[in-house]
Amino acid sequence: MEKIREAVERARASYSSSKSQILENLGLPARHIERSAASLSMSGPQIDETELNLAHLLSKRVISHDAADQRSRPYDMLRTQVLQAMSPNGWKILAVTSPTSGCGKTLTAVNLAFSISRQQGQSVALLDIDLQKPQIANCLGITPAEGGVLGLLNEQTTLQSAMIPVRAGSQRMFVLPTVPTRESSELMGSRAMRSLLQDLRRDYQTVIVDLPPILPSDDVISVLPEIDCVILVAAVGHSKVSEVEECLRHLQSSAVVRLVLNKATDSNSNYYTAYTAAG
Repeated sequence: MEKIREAVERARASYSSSKSQILENLGLPARHIERSAASLSMSGPQIDETELNLAHLLSKRVISHDAADQRSRPYDMLRTQVLQAMSPNGWKILAVTSPTSGCGKTLTAVNLAFSISRQQGQSVALLDIDLQKPQIANCLGITPAEGGVLGLLNEQTTLQSAMIPVRAGSQRMFVLPTVPTRESSELMGSRAMRSLLQDLRRDYQTVIVDLPPILPSDDVISVLPEIDCVILVAAVGHSKVSEVEECLRHLQSSAVVRLVLNKATDSNSNYYTAYTAAG
């Protein structure tokens, strides 16, 4: 717990420094697909793709599909750090969560997924299992196919039908969004959820999972045994050190590969600062 407290304090100190790196804080029809992950080429047109609206992405602060955008650099740094932690352990499933809502976890998950997809040969799946308040579909401007994750968990559709291949500029990845439900707790720890994550682990090199916040419910605890590693996103001025410490207690059996401190503003800029620290 002291490690997390020190990380929070280091980030706050960095926020006050004039040397801080500044980053703008970043956060449609359904397509039916009958292809496996291996069929998604890293170049060339894809007839079943959903092309994302770049103006919509920018309005949601999704920018890391564009390597030329300077604001994508902190996400690229996070990408490199995370992949370096995952590769030696053979980890494939990375979850992104936060103590409470409003910390920017979905935006971090989406931008990180796009950043990883820019790596040559990477097949990336972005999964939304924040079942009570899903945000990925809205963030990307898409509509869940066949109910998305919820349809899969209720055995009303197949993974091939629910998965949406998307493209933003020249970058491609697969997205599995969901519609909301109030019956999330039982579903998170269900056999169907385990099966879904096992299928994604088999078919993709990297799976980014947008989890619910940790503290409001037991949803995250229910699914943690199926997750390889975790990024915890906290927000300066919003998250309390005590909340981060409580999250660490819940995550004590999980590999927390990074703590991301979001929304640290600089008084001389309209941008935000993103920090990462070893968890």
